Amino acid sequence: MKLGRHKMTFAWATATNPGVVRDRNEDFVSPIDPGTNDKGLLVMVADGMGGHVAGEIASQVAVEAASSHDGPPASRVQAANEAVMRESMIRPDRAGMGTTLTLAEFSNKGRVEVAHVGDSRCYLFTEGGLHQLTEDHSLVNEMLAQGQISDEEAVNHPRKNVITRALGTDWKVVIDNLEQEIEVGDRYLLCTDGLTNMVTDDEIAEVLGTIEGAQPAAWALVEKANLAGGEDNISVAVIDILP
Repeated sequence: MKLGRHKMTFAWATATNPGVVRDRNEDFVSPIDPGTNDKGLLVMVADGMGGHVAGEIASQVAVEAASSHDGPPASRVQAANEAVMRESMIRPDRAGMGTTLTLAEFSNKGRVEVAHVGDSRCYLFTEGGLHQLTEDHSLVNEMLAQGQISDEEAVNHPRKNVITRALGTDWKVVIDNLEQEIEVGDRYLLCTDGLTNMVTDDEIAEVLGTIEGAQPAAWALVEKANLAGGEDNISVAVIDILP
């Protein structure tokens, strides 16, 4: 019997770590536990910001709101934004908190839809190499796009951590949305900038191309970021598309 074109299994794992320098982890990931299924999958990484514990609150509030909202990815991210805004209004000590959110929904119909705000990222790794699917909403990325700085200057730019779009800053947020077909053999990575500021794309590709299994690959990336200095919280999600 011939398998249908869209017959595929999702195997995933997430890993999150405060890094070497930071005391607290303001990132939040979902799902927390690794697993495998052939039904579908919703994966998220969020990188919170704000004083005191507000950053870790913002990322958790966003992920939980997006998880519980019933709708397509962009509407989940909008619901997450509203939840962070409400939390800021209810708790003055949390005013000004915000978070990135990168969300990917995989369907058993052979497609993935990504909704994204901030400078966390979604990558696709295939035989053709590593492809960044999302665009960083950051000051440095805007300066790069306008030709004001070079790729080399961007790496250690003093304003590298300034983001231009985040959840929790306004009731209306512009959400990037993309959709594409998925194929057996594809490997997806969602990550916060604690990984990408420490580990180059080539090094990420090397890990994804050599380490089998979503969970070993996820933790290998975290370890690589920590060995490079671990200057920020690190969160990753690895999703393998299997037969």
